[in-house]
Amino acid sequence: MLVALIARDNDGALQTRLDNRAAHLAYIEETRVVTQAGPLLDDAGGMIGSLVILDVNDLAAAQDWAANDPYAKAGLFQDVELIPWKKVVG
Repeated sequence: MLVALIARDNDGALQTRLDNRAAHLAYIEETRVVTQAGPLLDDAGGMIGSLVILDVNDLAAAQDWAANDPYAKAGLFQDVELIPWKKVVG
C-alpha cells in the first residue's frame, strides 16, 4: 500500500534538519520502502517539511517507519500526517 507522509518542521528547526540529513537519507536507503521523497519549501525556497511516499504492507508499517525516521527522533517535526495514497499519474 502507498502512504503519503506529510510532515511540517518545527519553527526555526533548519539546523536540526541539516544535522540529521545524512542519517535520514541512510535510513531511507536502508529501509527501502520510500518510492519518492523531498522537502516541502516555503516561498523563498527554504526547507519547512517533508513529503515521503512509502510503499508498505499496512498503515502500521508506515507508522513504525515514521516513528523511527532520524528526523522524527531528533524532534524535527511539529506534526506528521500519514495518509493512504493512490498513484494515478506517473
